[in-house]
Amino acid sequence: MSASLPWLEPDDPFPAPECAWDEATTAPGLLAAGGSLRVQNLCAAYAQGTFPWYSTGQPVLWWAPDPRMVLPVAEFRLHRSLKKTLQVFRRNPECEIRIDHAFGSVIAACANQPRGGQNGTWIVPEMVAAYTALHAAGHAHSVETWVRGELVGGLYCVALGRAVFGESMFAHATDASKIALAALVCICRRQGVTLVDCQQNTRHLASLGAREISRSEFLTHVARASQVAPVQWRFEPVYWSEMLPATATTA
Repeated sequence: MSASLPWLEPDDPFPAPECAWDEATTAPGLLAAGGSLRVQNLCAAYAQGTFPWYSTGQPVLWWAPDPRMVLPVAEFRLHRSLKKTLQVFRRNPECEIRIDHAFGSVIAACANQPRGGQNGTWIVPEMVAAYTALHAAGHAHSVETWVRGELVGGLYCVALGRAVFGESMFAHATDASKIALAALVCICRRQGVTLVDCQQNTRHLASLGAREISRSEFLTHVARASQVAPVQWRFEPVYWSEMLPATATTA
């Protein structure tokens, strides 16, 4: 039988991540319910490896799973097909990566992205508003894939210092979200970010090099990385050299 779940008032501190329900319960990783999605609360949650995830009709639910799915940026798997796609993208002057150019459009597209039996409604309107405010405060960012002046894919993430937490991706064109993820990996490699949090274990993320680590290892990483100088959120074409040879071809 599951332990009692703590209910948070808007200004209550979060329980320690180690208090989250374990594998013997109905919802392993669930830490608390209630509270608020204000910027300061979200920052406090992420600083201790906790994130909100809930659906329409539910209260805000806070999670701190163990183990934690992360993408070590040095281990990103550049599959042959994606490598060719990136090479073509990099050479085409009508293709570009933009950062924080259309955050609102990115999170709206992520909320509406179909996902294998799910409808994406976990990014409920309150979450959209909360992460838009987090973006305005400088803690949430979008990495965007643009082709011929059109936004065709992207992702958004949260960043505290050099602790980067991936949130969601969308694609309106083939591989557009993977291109954005590859660009994020290049930014991270360029600026000394070692891990991108992926929160949940999925086959797609595992195919790109993500793997599980213990919650304690993840929390140690967050505590260290969140206290150093923040990432400079920009992308220059030269950043592709973190992943592709400067003279890359499609051969």
